[in-house]
Amino acid sequence: MLSDEMQALIRSFSAGAVATVNADGTPAVSPKATFVVLDSRTLAFGHIRSPGTVANLRRNPAVEVCFTDVLRRKAVRVTGTATVVRRADAGAALEAAFEAAWDPYRPHMGAYVTIAVTAAELILSPAYDLGFGEDELHRVNLEKLNAL
Repeated sequence: MLSDEMQALIRSFSAGAVATVNADGTPAVSPKATFVVLDSRTLAFGHIRSPGTVANLRRNPAVEVCFTDVLRRKAVRVTGTATVVRRADAGAALEAAFEAAWDPYRPHMGAYVTIAVTAAELILSPAYDLGFGEDELHRVNLEKLNAL
């Protein structure tokens, strides 16, 4: 489901914009920066300051997440079903993944949210259609960021 390229982008740009549905049916988007790739079909993030997102997911587990490589102008959009896992109920593999990637933040995580991926799409900027290459986009966009 998640190709090697998609997994690499998510690992490099681990902040994802998480889209859920509020109780009144309106959309909600919230950034989460503690994502881990568990395998090609499963992602997870730590619940630190996510009361609205977690409440929405407990009510309706449908979720989409978008990860963006701002340098290469690529993104990965992931659709899936979320499960809120209390830390006390997390298995060894889930704990190990967060220990390896986000250990200093673990004491602040009240739970983990796993996402069973049902669809994933690599999205490319229209710049690629205009003939720009990945290396050129990386260079130009890095220069822009460094100029800030």
